Amino acid sequence: MSEKTIQEEKRVFMTGNEVVAWAAIAAKADIMYGYPITPQNEIMHYWTRLAPKYNKTFLQTEDELSAGFTTVGGVMAGRKAFTATAGPGNTLMQEPMSMAEMMRLPTVVVIQQRGGPSTATVIYSQQEVTLTTLGGNGEGMRIVYSTANHQELYDYTIKAFNTAWKYRFPTFVLGDGYQAKMREPLTMYKPEERGVQIIEPQAFVGLAGVPGRDRPPAHHRNTYNLEEELYEKVSHDMAEFERIAPEVAEFQAENTDDAELVVVGHGVVFRAVREAVNNLREQGHKVGYFRPVTLRPLPVQQIKELSAGVSKILVVESAYGQLARLFKEVAYGGTAEITHLFRPGIGITATEVEVRVKGLLETGLRKPRLRKASVG
Repeated sequence: MSEKTIQEEKRVFMTGNEVVAWAAIAAKADIMYGYPITPQNEIMHYWTRLAPKYNKTFLQTEDELSAGFTTVGGVMAGRKAFTATAGPGNTLMQEPMSMAEMMRLPTVVVIQQRGGPSTATVIYSQQEVTLTTLGGNGEGMRIVYSTANHQELYDYTIKAFNTAWKYRFPTFVLGDGYQAKMREPLTMYKPEERGVQIIEPQAFVGLAGVPGRDRPPAHHRNTYNLEEELYEKVSHDMAEFERIAPEVAEFQAENTDDAELVVVGHGVVFRAVREAVNNLREQGHKVGYFRPVTLRPLPVQQIKELSAGVSKILVVESAYGQLARLFKEVAYGGTAEITHLFRPGIGITATEVEVRVKGLLETGLRKPRLRKASVG
């Protein structure tokens, strides 16, 4: 007999990986497929502890490729299936997630980023942004939430299941090794008590009746014989993705209206960005921050307005320009000067952001020295 899930709000203190497992329970996930890889291992461990209590199941597969494909299969069978991985495992996940894109399957994947390329470190980075947002050999028809703290890991893991099943696009929660391992307080709650209605899953295969007689036939394909067929399918899905993008995209912004410089960051780095901007504001500097919560789709209109309304933008990330490339593509045509603070595979402190911002403000305020013309 299964126990009841969370019935009332309560404050807890736990690791990010444990938070993800509890959030999946709250979202009424049915099964997790997975393969061990640091730093997401404990998501599997905590899930397997919770699963028997709540009538859930788990299958460890032989590798991440299999974990991705079994997640696809679980979804097609009408189960709220999910998986979690990191680094090289995320690389292997791209083939099954590309299949999920083509077949419009509501898969959910939690990524706890680690250093790259290849095995690199098992600790932390923001180097899986490109892979997660635009991975595979498709057009990036996927939704990616970038979390900054444990409360968001809980909130957006729940939301990821609803988003995936509502829009039928693969949905990712992009955390990192710091969030995965550190402990932090948060409030756990029953989604329905906060007005969040959990979307129930529906089977794609094994339906009752005879196709063509009792119900319309279903076509779940990831292979097309003709170029024209593929063009029509991809064009249709991209049009739908672009249509829903404005309602899916999320962001946070503060003090951007009067700012001379706006700092852009996402995920755990945003914590340093926010602290730095608050400190600089107290010192009298006109600085603001902008944070894309969804990295795919990005909040396009807000980024365009930002890049047309401020003088300078500083993009801060623990990668070598993966967020910056996405940001600049959207900001193209704006008048803002975009510069950066890149520290691939290593954490960024508020002090480092402050120092960089002050240097940029001083440079911007200095009057250029006129050079004397040489006489020939």
